[in-house]
Amino acid sequence: MTNSLGDIQKSKAIIIFGANPAVNHPVGFQHFLKAKERNNSQLIVIDPRFTKTAAKADIYAQIRPGTDIPFMYGMLNIIFQNGWDDKEYVDARVFGMDKIREEAKKWTPELVEDVTGVPAQTLIQITNLYAKNRPGTLIWAMGLTQHSIGTSNTRMAPILQLALGNMGKAGGGTNILRGHDNVQGATDMGCLADSLPGYYGLAEGSWKYFAKSWGVEFEYLEKQFKDKSWMSKNGFSLARWWAGVQNVKSDEKIENAGTSLKALLVFGNGITSVAQQAKIKEGLDNLDMLVLADPFVNEAAILTDKKDNVFILPAATQFETSGLVVATNRSAQWRYKVVEPLYESKPDQEIMFELAKRLGFYEQYTKGMLMQETKDGKLEMIPNKKDFVWPEDATNEIARIIKTIGLTGWTAERVKKHTDNWHMFDEVSGAGMGPMKGEYYGLPWPCWTKTHGGSPNLYDTSISVKEGGMGFRNNFGLEKDGVNLLAEKGSFPKGSKIEAGYPEITKANIEAVLGITLTEEEKAACGANWKVDNSGILVQKCMEAGVCPYGNAKARAIVWNFPDHIPMHREPLHSPRHDLTLKYPAYADKANHFRVMTKYISVQSAKDYSKEFPINMVTGRLVTMNGAGIENRASKYIAALTPEMFCDIHPDLAHKHGIKNGHMMWIHSPEGTKIKVKAKYSYTVLPDMVFMPFHFAGYFQGVDRTGNFPAGTKPFASGESVNTVTNYGYDIITQIPETKGGLCRVEKA
Repeated sequence: MTNSLGDIQKSKAIIIFGANPAVNHPVGFQHFLKAKERNNSQLIVIDPRFTKTAAKADIYAQIRPGTDIPFMYGMLNIIFQNGWDDKEYVDARVFGMDKIREEAKKWTPELVEDVTGVPAQTLIQITNLYAKNRPGTLIWAMGLTQHSIGTSNTRMAPILQLALGNMGKAGGGTNILRGHDNVQGATDMGCLADSLPGYYGLAEGSWKYFAKSWGVEFEYLEKQFKDKSWMSKNGFSLARWWAGVQNVKSDEKIENAGTSLKALLVFGNGITSVAQQAKIKEGLDNLDMLVLADPFVNEAAILTDKKDNVFILPAATQFETSGLVVATNRSAQWRYKVVEPLYESKPDQEIMFELAKRLGFYEQYTKGMLMQETKDGKLEMIPNKKDFVWPEDATNEIARIIKTIGLTGWTAERVKKHTDNWHMFDEVSGAGMGPMKGEYYGLPWPCWTKTHGGSPNLYDTSISVKEGGMGFRNNFGLEKDGVNLLAEKGSFPKGSKIEAGYPEITKANIEAVLGITLTEEEKAACGANWKVDNSGILVQKCMEAGVCPYGNAKARAIVWNFPDHIPMHREPLHSPRHDLTLKYPAYADKANHFRVMTKYISVQSAKDYSKEFPINMVTGRLVTMNGAGIENRASKYIAALTPEMFCDIHPDLAHKHGIKNGHMMWIHSPEGTKIKVKAKYSYTVLPDMVFMPFHFAGYFQGVDRTGNFPAGTKPFASGESVNTVTNYGYDIITQIPETKGGLCRVEKA
């Protein structure tokens, strides 16, 4: 999220792709409504389903799932033809927009109508409304990401904003709505298979930096791998961990150092909310050991047929713990403990500490919390400190180490002070008042130093770096094919000593770039670059010069290291328009994609799925539920609001198959799986579409498995998981599952 929910109130136009904040973010949605009331903002919603958010829209487009790229190219076609693009902004701050112009020419309103299902006149009306009301903000959520071309979707949206000059502007930007509490924080901490904490890559230099920061030898970390080469390789992803389990039937080659996964530890993850439930069940069944740590019984325990070595550990809830969490706008908040953990339940960290002790690495695991940086760029044990204080010392360790996204200012003391004084910050801008003046609520990263006030809007050059301003990050070199990748002259954060683009700051270039001379002591203390500089001198010198440590470059519309250098439309692997799969085919199959061969064109071209499975299947969230719904359905009051799994189906489609409102129906998937759910007539979906929520579990392909719950733990509401029938398909870069672009067929139960 480049801006914030409050900043949306400054928008003149709001366009939403694949998000339903009225339901998924009901508290945050107040900012959308206030933008309409206070700023006469125009609300535009693009979604396959008429949602509660769409009900509040000034204009709504009902798009075919998986066709967002053609729609946005269609908008750009109209924008470029009418000269509505911000040419000065693009020339100064964007690389490769010429290639986008070429592709956009192909996507006439008529072609967009054929591919997306949105009438040409609606596209024209939406583009007029959005382009002529600036600044405009673009919103998305999982409806844009959960596709085999999800990465291209999330590149296309910022490109649209760049063309209009909406990036780095108050009321503009791309505001990506995180789906759960602290998802942003979990991502920042490297809870992914392809990075270390803080988005440090899996390169040797990063590993050595963390070894030093944790107070352990690099060789010690090396020995945790089969051999050194595996340190730089992605692990299995959450979406497809099951593929690496012994005896799971698959014709997709696994690359995992000649062995298979034998144990799975799950901490607070609703594993039934992940696609391909039949394969997940197969993976669970074939594990040697399964450990589930959760406040409620994780339904993986009752999905599996495994009888031995399944352990359920009672974990404490968020009300029984304290610490730092990160909101969707990159802001930190301190969560205070409300009550002590009940009965024998333990907070997550206590479970992990006990595990580390038994595995023999507790000292290495916790040592970083007892360390501090010195002014000469070294690390030392904090004098006279014998033990850590949780979670304050963990928070301070994060602030000490994570420099890539600027968490240096996130000390426990500062974050607590913000949370304690939340009433001293403006609702819209986040700016502090009184004793909090000069800081933004939660110190949104990057927060470069222990006195920096945070950065409310990313890439804003209208304010100084000290106030949170910055250009685009220089992360891809200085030039490409002879074209300058740095911002052009005259494009720079306010007050910058350098009035043009400049590279990211390193020990080797800082004197030349900033026009300064370091003392010999400073040179000795500095790290190789600002991301690994324990002395903080490089960032300090940047702040004095009004310069952003990561440089000032152009945003890339062309990504030369991705399969598609510019975003290209590719039909879903299971498309209702087989004719279009020939024109817009999927990617080639990808070997060793998070250690698993992942299929694309071989699946898409296998047959015309639309003949047997002609119905688009859309999944989403309910306002009464959250993720897998484990905790929600364990409340009899919440469960009473949504007591059973259901399928929204258009009456015309239901009548065609003899399905009556409130009666049971079968949903069949191209994967050979099926679920039995209750039909619910609805005009929010088209006659070629069904919608189902993803919060239910307990039944599997028509079989009631709730008898597997330990006594007294069965939730008040159970049902089939829609992810039993979500189709095979994974993003080409991130491997996120394609749950928003699948097909099914229905029949009367």
